[in-house]
Amino acid sequence: MDYIKEYKQFVSSYYFNEAIRITIGITLPAIVFSYFGKLEIGLILSLGAMAVSASDIPGPIHQRRNGMLATVALIFLSSVITGYINHHPLLLGIGLTVFCFSLSFIGAYGARVNAIGFAGILIMILTLDMRAEGAEVLVHGLFLVAGGLWYTMLSLALFGVRPYKIIQQALGDNIIAIGDYFGTRALFYDKNADYDKIYKMLMEEQQQIQDKQTLLREMLFKSRNIVKESTVTGRTLLIIFTESIDLFEKSSATFYNYDAMHKRFDDSGILSAFQRMIYVIVDELHQIGLAVQSGRPPRATRKLNNELRLLQNEYEAFANKYRTPETFDALVNMRKLLQSVEEITLRIYTLHHYTRYDRKKIKEYKLSGNYEHFVTKTDLDIEILKENFSLKSNSFRHAVRVTLACILGYGVANLLELQYSYWVLLTIIVILKPTYSVTRQRNYQRLIGTFVGALGGLALLYLIPTQNGKFAAMIFLMIITYSFMRTKYLVSVIFMTAFIMIFFTC
Repeated sequence: MDYIKEYKQFVSSYYFNEAIRITIGITLPAIVFSYFGKLEIGLILSLGAMAVSASDIPGPIHQRRNGMLATVALIFLSSVITGYINHHPLLLGIGLTVFCFSLSFIGAYGARVNAIGFAGILIMILTLDMRAEGAEVLVHGLFLVAGGLWYTMLSLALFGVRPYKIIQQALGDNIIAIGDYFGTRALFYDKNADYDKIYKMLMEEQQQIQDKQTLLREMLFKSRNIVKESTVTGRTLLIIFTESIDLFEKSSATFYNYDAMHKRFDDSGILSAFQRMIYVIVDELHQIGLAVQSGRPPRATRKLNNELRLLQNEYEAFANKYRTPETFDALVNMRKLLQSVEEITLRIYTLHHYTRYDRKKIKEYKLSGNYEHFVTKTDLDIEILKENFSLKSNSFRHAVRVTLACILGYGVANLLELQYSYWVLLTIIVILKPTYSVTRQRNYQRLIGTFVGALGGLALLYLIPTQNGKFAAMIFLMIITYSFMRTKYLVSVIFMTAFIMIFFTC
């Protein structure tokens, strides 16, 4: 049953649906044009779509639209400029320096602008070995634009058909993550609990949940059709998000002396009863998360209420048996724990109720009319770049690292006369991240992932003799790659390496 639940969570998640959208957007031009014998054109269109997809990160639809259009313009300029200077080593060196530094440095404006800059660098690198001249360079750039516009229209069209779907998926992911957080806290009730390990896990999960909530604030409070219009769906999503925040903050703000409880009551069985109840809460939150993602109410069940009554009865029997002057403080602590579980249960039933999208109840809920303090304004003021133009700035240091690494990598690749020199630069821009610890970790994951993925790719090429079979395998590998790209980099690299190997043999 756990595997079935995990499968449902994965298929319903935002990342899986994003992977489907990106895979369709990238592969469809190549498929269509290959049918007409114009595979080379189709691949250029797919490259433009891939570059724009890199900037299509979650957020309000107007920011996504503007970001994708800005990316289309940037990849055209990047392609054309690189195409005209790549025959002149001196100009190319200057261009490489300017592009790498400026397009990395604008990451100071935030994740979306950073993704746009990455797309520009990506196209520049992939254009380095192009030997087109004159009008051919412009034609190549226009094909990239066509591919980018195709992906933009696809993404906007999918949003137009189901405008709330992306928010539902992100909100469901957030609720499921809160359930996982409760599941980790349940580990405190094990007899031989490793407190340091559990606290570390909780800190990591808290950060992940806060990142998800920040994303949801951007998507909810910067979307006019959510905060301005009185649609039942929009108001319901706001209410569920508000209630989920209250639930998480209530749970994350309360901790108990678990060590003292274990020393006094390990043999009573009451701690196991609390742990059992928490796991039921986890299951309920997972069901609510899946319901929010699907847009359908979860299956009605009385298990949560029955488990709570059972816990209350077990606690009363436990309290009557262990009530002594010496255990008074500990019993008070346990009573507070039970009250906390009761309050969490009530909030879960409230979430259950709102997933039914009851028009009458939704209108009765009082929502704040001022959301400005919930989000950070996106400001492209030039002063931000001026303030970051210093070695004290992480954005500036990152831009310098990327620039120096790319220049050195390109120089070494040419010195060794490597056939595909752009692979060196691609590896550099993918691995290098603003945070050094992330870069070091990704170096290791990239090395392991590439090795494992290469073995897997060779195995698939050996086992799948037909072109259609290889293409189907490549589509599957792409979906897995983009599903895990933002969450599990090692898994993403393994499948990415395999699908690229198949791509070059199709």
